[in-house]
Amino acid sequence: MILIIMAVYISGLMLWGVYQGRKVKTEEDYAIAGRQLPGWVAALSERATGESSWALLGLPGAAYAFGLTEIWTAIGCVAGIITAWALLAWRLSDEADRLNAHTFTSFIAKSHPNQTKWIRMVASSAIVFFFFLYVGAQFLGGGKTLHTLFDIDPITGMVITAIVIIPYTIYGGFRSVVYTDVIQAIVMIIALIAGPIMGFVYLSQHPEVYAPSISQALEQAGSSFTSLTGAASGFSIGVVIIGGFSWFFGYLGGQPQLSTRFMAIRDKKQAKIARNIGIGWTLIAYVGALCIGWIGLAIFGPEGSATGLADREFVMPMVILAIFPAPIAAVLITGAIAAMISTADSLLILSSTELTENLLKPASKKMRSINSKQQLLLSRIMTAVLAIIALSLAYFAGDQTFIFSLVSYVWAGIGGTFSVVVLLTLFWKRYHGKAVLATIITGLTFTIIWINTGMEEVISSRILTFFVALFVAIISSYLLPDKIKSHHE
Repeated sequence: MILIIMAVYISGLMLWGVYQGRKVKTEEDYAIAGRQLPGWVAALSERATGESSWALLGLPGAAYAFGLTEIWTAIGCVAGIITAWALLAWRLSDEADRLNAHTFTSFIAKSHPNQTKWIRMVASSAIVFFFFLYVGAQFLGGGKTLHTLFDIDPITGMVITAIVIIPYTIYGGFRSVVYTDVIQAIVMIIALIAGPIMGFVYLSQHPEVYAPSISQALEQAGSSFTSLTGAASGFSIGVVIIGGFSWFFGYLGGQPQLSTRFMAIRDKKQAKIARNIGIGWTLIAYVGALCIGWIGLAIFGPEGSATGLADREFVMPMVILAIFPAPIAAVLITGAIAAMISTADSLLILSSTELTENLLKPASKKMRSINSKQQLLLSRIMTAVLAIIALSLAYFAGDQTFIFSLVSYVWAGIGGTFSVVVLLTLFWKRYHGKAVLATIITGLTFTIIWINTGMEEVISSRILTFFVALFVAIISSYLLPDKIKSHHE
């Protein structure tokens, strides 16, 4: 039944994406929806993009495996998301409109006109490289999800994932992506509200479960599950808390696939609507995700026990299957799967537009001189080429863990580094183009070295990269000579 419902749901999603793509007439429509998104669309799209696999697989799985400790992770994420919506969203929308910026990098580059060329080259190269590989990781993740739930061959699942998202992404670009995200966000929030409510009802009516309540389940699972610090002591307590809260820094404007949603909002009034919806959705979703993980612990018992789950990341689908009638469970799981595998569309369109706008066009006078229809065709062709290469990369990847490790680089290296760049660009007039370049190069280099030397196990690069990049940004703003031409003036 789930497979049938999934086929119908995904077919409808693809048609919806293609329908929205019919409204794309210019390259600006393709890259950033003409910067005319209603607030509610931008908010739901940003939340679906930022939280799909994390809110539905990652966080419930961590709560299931580690208990109350994951509250720190949730606090860090929620604090970062609220700060981004309250502090940055309307400012990025205003600045993108004022600068006529179509991409994340073009916003930064145009804000620092003395180093526009080099910022475009360095920033876009980093974003295209890491996010292009991130697309490959999403294809692999889609294959794993379908294999685990339906025993579909992982390669076949990967191809299915690509077939779902590539056509409407190529055709409709950013506009198709954000409007399909809206559907995903609605289904996600329904699952994250209904799941905990029905889960508590289920526990009260089924005495045969591992534990009749979350509190008893946490106690029975062990002392580390009932401790906010995982039963750590001494210095380790700080490491646990800081490690969880470190997710905060990646949300402060440094994730390009999220910041472009802010940039695309129509005006300040719509930005306020978006802020309220984005923050409200986040608070509900994170509470729901934690509760689903703990309800899974109460139903199945801890990971590795006789009745526990073999893969913690699938606690959400298993809980939904246990507590809902089959047809309802099928719809909710289908929506969850579709949200997970469609995250790749946002990453794909980001990579494509960054490559086309900031690397190919500046390098070719011929490309700059083509008309608007030809520019739109070029963007679609580059999206198709990147999609095929990313799928091929995922297919031939001998070491899949290498690709998945790149997700760490994206969140710490890209997120931590560019959060500093965006914040200082918006709020500090002295910050100039050469300092931007120094910040980007230092942040990315530090992250790669820190993770590859194994120091990630000591303290997370998610927090260190931010402060290393911030230190370099401040120092270089004073020490490097540059004619400061403020974007505020």
